[in-house]
Order: sequence, then structure tokens, then C-alpha cells
Amino acid sequence: MGKVTIVGGGIGGLAAAVAFQQRGWRVEVLERAPEFTDIGAGVSIQPNGLHALDALGLGDPLRSGGLADPLAGIRRKNGDWLIRNDVDDLKRRFGQWATVHRAALVELLRSAVDAEALRPGTYVHVVQPDGTVLHSGGTSSADLVVGADGVHSVTRRSVWPHVSGARYVGYTTWRLIAPPRPVAASVETWGKGERFGQVPMPDGRVYCYLMANAPAGSRVGLERLRERFADWHDPIPALLETASEVLQHDTYELPELETYVTGNVALLGDAAHAMTPNLGQGACQALEDAVTLAAAVDTLGVRAGLEEYDRVRRPRTQMIARRSRQVGAPAHWTSPPLTALRDATLPLLPNSLFARSATAAYGWTP
Repeated sequence: MGKVTIVGGGIGGLAAAVAFQQRGWRVEVLERAPEFTDIGAGVSIQPNGLHALDALGLGDPLRSGGLADPLAGIRRKNGDWLIRNDVDDLKRRFGQWATVHRAALVELLRSAVDAEALRPGTYVHVVQPDGTVLHSGGTSSADLVVGADGVHSVTRRSVWPHVSGARYVGYTTWRLIAPPRPVAASVETWGKGERFGQVPMPDGRVYCYLMANAPAGSRVGLERLRERFADWHDPIPALLETASEVLQHDTYELPELETYVTGNVALLGDAAHAMTPNLGQGACQALEDAVTLAAAVDTLGVRAGLEEYDRVRRPRTQMIARRSRQVGAPAHWTSPPLTALRDATLPLLPNSLFARSATAAYGWTP
């Protein structure tokens, strides 16, 4: 078997490491952070992501600690429903959802990779198409290099130098985990250019995310968020009041790439198709990428396998990225006439309409 060097030790990179290791490949994971973990908040793994984890033998461990329901719907800031999803029907058709802390998912994946394959604290400087990687620990050579190093990927900049970089989509995102509190369902609430999402976690805590139109680089702390959402429906003010820490990241997406592969190099996850978080599919698509890439390359050889990976994954991930952008756009309208039209029209539409925009993702199997 060959050797694969994976740049980036997040969810996608570690999933790729597990997938290749299980197929007998020698694996090396280069991660710039001093340890393999994640400082993020919660992450929802939808049925397609669980199918990918099943292919790695890790689906059931995640289910055992994190079963959850899909999004119940979208409300106005006063609590009135804009959209309601048939949660039972979604689970009947597609299977289970899971919600866990991102660090727990990373740890599940990391523990499935041989310790000697993990190289934390390693800064990658340059990736070459022939499989050579120059980094702070020296030089690595491999039959395949996988760029799983995120939206601002060094791998992508090295091998695709003329491709446009990530673009800011106009809104920033805050994430936090509130202490245990009874919350009936996963719900998103839309205002004018801002929104709030709540996702109950199996241990009783509540994963919350907030998005608001803002210039790139602007920073707002927890106290200001409490003021901003103070008149929104319950339990939003209470969740913010009891939270003690919030993470903020500007929201970026990538323009559609013409290919995810060049030479002996492949991109996966955010490095290939960073998308808005509106469908909650970022981690799930990275897991799909990892499983598909390892299977294609191991079965067909590096060059033919990379061609197959690009043929299968690029149309699907780019379609989901477009849908994610479209689904979230109305939440960020600020025009009073437009938001009034949105709030009057959405409750009149069939309940299945919003679900159909998302279900193209759910039915994937390896």
C-alpha cells in the first residue's frame, strides 16, 4: 500500500486518516495546532454524516452519546412560526441525527488513528503537486497529499495559486454552549439581518449559534449580544444570560473550483468547498469526502481514483453549497418591505418546502 500525507487534523483530515489507515495505507497527519482537539461549540451530524461514520465503524459510538432531532422549524423573533418541519417524517425517511461537542467528535476520530501517524505542532509551508510537503519538521513525500486544512488552505494556495481565495459572505457567526436548560426542540429564529439557533444536546446543555450582518473583522462580545437579543422570544434571552463564553468567526465561502485534484494532491472539506452553515452540512460533507476519497484511490489507484473522487464529489458539494447560500439569504434581509413579505409568505407555503431544500443531502450512502 502507499503513503498518504494529510494536511490538517480537523474532522475531515482525521476522518481521511481513519479511512486510509483501515485500508492499509501508511498515514501521516500534519496539524499546526499543538494538539488534536477543537475549541468549537456543538456540531450536528445529519444522517449522511452518520452514514459516513458508519463506513469508518464510528457511527454507533457517536449515536450512543448524541442522538438528536432535526430542525423543528423557523420562528419570528416574537415566537410565531414561519416554517415547521415534520420531524418524525424526516427521521422515518432518512434516519437519526446526532449533536455533540465538536471536541468529542474530533477525539472519537483521533482515537481511531495510530498515535505515531499524528504530528501536531507542524506548520506546512508549501505543498507540491508531486506529493512533496515542506513543513516546519522538514520534508514529507507521499503517494498522495490530502489538503484538509480549512477555508484558508495552504494546500489550495500552493497547488492552485491562481484560484480566488475565500470570500466573506456579509455576516459573522457566534457559537456558544449554554448550561443545562429544558429546551423542547432545535429551532432557528429570524429577525432582520440576524438570527438565533438553539439545539438541545443529550447532556441537557444547549448549543446556540447566532448570525448577524456585520463588516468583516468586527467583534461583539457576550454582553452586547444579550442586549441585542433581549426582546426575542423565550428562551433566547435566558440562554444568553446563562452562557459564560462565546466564540465568534466571520463566515466565508469558496467560489466553485474547477477541480478538487491536481497531480497527486486532493482537497477535501472546507479547503475544497467551504460553505455557509445554513444547512449544517460542513462537517457532514467533509466526512463524505474522506470516505469517498479513500475508497476511490485505494480501489482505482492514485490518478484514476482522484479523477473519480473529483467526478463524484465536486457536483454534489457545490450543489449543497449553493443551496445553503440560498436557504439562509432571507434571514439576512434588512429591508422592512422584504422582511414583511417574507414573514407573511413563509407560513403560507407547504411545510415540506424548506425540508425539500435540505433533504438532497440526507440520503447519501457510501
